[in-house]
Amino acid sequence: MSAPHPPPLPAAQRPGWWQRHWRWAVPLLCLLCAALLVGAILMFMSAVFGMMRSSDVYVTAMQRARDNPQVIEALGTPIEPGWFLTGEMNTSGASGNANLQIPISGPNGEGDLYVEAKKSAGRWDYRTLIVDIDGQATQIDLLAAEGDPDAPQ
Repeated sequence: MSAPHPPPLPAAQRPGWWQRHWRWAVPLLCLLCAALLVGAILMFMSAVFGMMRSSDVYVTAMQRARDNPQVIEALGTPIEPGWFLTGEMNTSGASGNANLQIPISGPNGEGDLYVEAKKSAGRWDYRTLIVDIDGQATQIDLLAAEGDPDAPQ
């Protein structure tokens, strides 16, 4: 008589997906999280810069720089703003403050447009509106033009 055979061993369970793929999934998840964070930061910055660029202060300052003969002579045309402006702008209804540094450039050079303004009763009063051209010692005061109603007294 032959000895009874033991029952067959159960088949080894195959490891799960995570156990088989964690070596490439973890770095990929980290990279995805970093990309999402960078994307969120860029969207936030784009929204903030977009709001600043659409403000009355920014539009008026850029128009005055583009219309000024000294700035045109120094930078050439067209005069374009840079992407990364710095400063702050606070408005609340009919009042507010703005203090901006706007990089500008043209075919002949680059510079910065400095704007300082205060809003009262819905009207912006420009305290500083200066263009500083890179490589030049003198600054161009856009408020010093004759007959400028916003020129400081």
